[in-house]
Amino acid sequence: MRKTPRLLLAGLLLLGPLAGYAEDAPSGDPDVTIRTEGDKTIQEYRVNGFLYAIKVIPKGGKPYFLVRADGSDGNFIRSDNPDMLIPAWEIFKW
Repeated sequence: MRKTPRLLLAGLLLLGPLAGYAEDAPSGDPDVTIRTEGDKTIQEYRVNGFLYAIKVIPKGGKPYFLVRADGSDGNFIRSDNPDMLIPAWEIFKW
């Protein structure tokens, strides 16, 4: 009979710290930081502190996105430029 309250107390002590983690659920909405650099406006998109995309809006040009190339820090590529360039050589002409 005395083991049941001890086991219950031990279970509550072990599960108590885990209750704090349940409150910090990740949100699906990205955090957007907007800053101006020279004649460009830069929007940084982050989820849980992880920078995954950058939108660059030049003053006199078309906006473009920079996305992570391989998951490493600081290695971003333009999303509108494909990695594989297809040659357009003219081999025969009739």
